[in-house]
Amino acid sequence: MESLKGRNIRALVRDRSKAERIRERGVEAVVGDLGDAGSLPAAFEGVHDVWLLTPNGPRAPEHNMNAVWAAREAGVERIVRLSVVGAAHDAPNRSGRLHALSDRETERCGIRWTILRPHWFMQNLLNEAGDIAATGTFSLNMASARIGMIDARDIADCAARVLLDDPDRHHGATYTLTGPRSLAFAEVARELSEALGRSVAYLPVGDDAKRKALLGYGVPEWIVHMLEDYARAYASGWGDLTTGTVAELLGRPPRDIADFVRDHASAFAPVAG
Repeated sequence: MESLKGRNIRALVRDRSKAERIRERGVEAVVGDLGDAGSLPAAFEGVHDVWLLTPNGPRAPEHNMNAVWAAREAGVERIVRLSVVGAAHDAPNRSGRLHALSDRETERCGIRWTILRPHWFMQNLLNEAGDIAATGTFSLNMASARIGMIDARDIADCAARVLLDDPDRHHGATYTLTGPRSLAFAEVARELSEALGRSVAYLPVGDDAKRKALLGYGVPEWIVHMLEDYARAYASGWGDLTTGTVAELLGRPPRDIADFVRDHASAFAPVAG
């Protein structure tokens, strides 16, 4: 795994009570809020490189704008921004369209930039871990979609690789990051079955059933509708793609779904009574 050890790292936190935990890990923590532009100048002072990950929501372009402006005013040399797969002004999902606005602004900010556009996270499967552990099934509203899903650890490694390299090497690059193969969720279920030594099945459901379940868990309504946008796009075949970019950046293949389920098997296992 790529490491930023030995580098001076500063983290922006909104909640002051969480700053101490970050400091205990040897990271400088400053309190600020991307939604409050006035809180940001001190956070960016003296910073050379920015890893920019904005929260997913309707204010995402505003948050990106505030961060980019503060970085520019502070003399930051480079921004490495986390976007999403397929970000475009005509993307079939609101998240992709919002990210396209932020990507465009970042490209025109006058600072060296690199944009990472990762595919669907394998770690999203951990949201289904409770059902898998309890019933041996999981339900998504993605029909028979095939997705070039990626392990989030590989995204982190790619980000670290870019940040450790000379800024000019990746300036102006937009990297679409995927796993090694495009998978249907029935195939994911088979990999889970093999790793857990018991049967796991994928049960496709409609939007209404998934919406009711998510709202019941307390997921904000905006996020629920955003996830429905993605589900419809994926069900149409929009996510059936892979790239070789992770291997090019890291010099090794990306983690496969088999690696992910093996490493996280305990999360999907039934709780001993």
